[in-house]
Parts: sequence; structure tokens; C-alpha cells
Amino acid sequence: MKIYTRTGDKGTTSLVGGTRAAKNDPRIEAYGTVDELMAHTGYLHDMLGEKHQEEKKQLEWVLDRLMSCASLLASEDTLMAKLPQVFPDDIARLEKHIDELQEGLPELRHFTLPCGHPQLSYSHICRTVCRRAERRVVGAAEQYPDVPETVRGYLNRLSDYFYALGRRLGYDLGAADVPWEPKK
Repeated sequence: MKIYTRTGDKGTTSLVGGTRAAKNDPRIEAYGTVDELMAHTGYLHDMLGEKHQEEKKQLEWVLDRLMSCASLLASEDTLMAKLPQVFPDDIARLEKHIDELQEGLPELRHFTLPCGHPQLSYSHICRTVCRRAERRVVGAAEQYPDVPETVRGYLNRLSDYFYALGRRLGYDLGAADVPWEPKK
């Protein structure tokens, strides 16, 4: 099987179901940004060492859920019900992971800068790409109201997860939070 089809050479791509859409359609932008987030998440996963096996498992689950988000965004509205879904329980599971990641960390009393250790910094890259994906999904949902609210909710919570993961990784690796101290 060839990986190229040439069908997108004129600026369109097909949704799950076969409908053609412009490559700059809000829905395509949304699932493309989720795809970018998946690549960053996979890289972060691969950066983690033996000490962070639980976090690696969490990131594999996150990747699975992101695939579901992307497939829902890439689907014709009539086919969404047949695809893997994102459920409210997925959002609750993220919240549980966030709470677990924060256990034992120093209390935050200031904004922090996204630096201190490469794994911490890369968590922030994932966080910011996730925020962009969320913005793209909100835009797509304005034009396509059948985009599941759980996709938006999941991405919103996922960015919080990446922040908490970055703090956990930094703490575990001996990198203190770097506070932002605005100049007056």
C-alpha cells in the first residue's frame, strides 16, 4: 500500500466517511493540532526514564485518548457515534492523575517559568500545544456543533495535567520551580 494518494494536492482532504474538506477547514485545523500534540506527547513519553514508569503509562493512555479526540474531529457528524468516544470518566481520570502528580509537591505561591530541566520544559511544550488544540477545537465546534463537548473538556484538563506533570518531573529530577518575578 502506498502512503501517498495525491488526492490532497489541490488543498483538500477527506473526513472519515469520505467527504472532502479544505485543508484549512476549522475541523482539519483542530485534528491536525491534536495530531501535533500527540507527536509531542510521544516524544515526552520517550524522554522519561525508568524512574517514571507510571507517568509513561499515563502518557500512553493520554495518547490513546488523543487518538479518539482526533478521530472524532476528523469524522463526518453522522459517523461520530460509531467511533471511539471521549467520556466524562476520561476527564475524571485526568483529574485523579493531576491530584496524584501534585502529592508532596511544594505549594505554588507564584507563577513559574517553563524551565529548569528538559523534561519539565517539554511538558510545558505539550501544555501549550494542548492549549492551542483546545482553541482550535472551540473554533471548530462553532462551525460544527456536533463536536463532542467531552473533547473540549478533555483537552482543557489535559493542559492542566501537563503542567502538573512538569512540576512532578522537575521535583523528582531535582529541579526547583523557577518563579516568575515581574519587574516593577
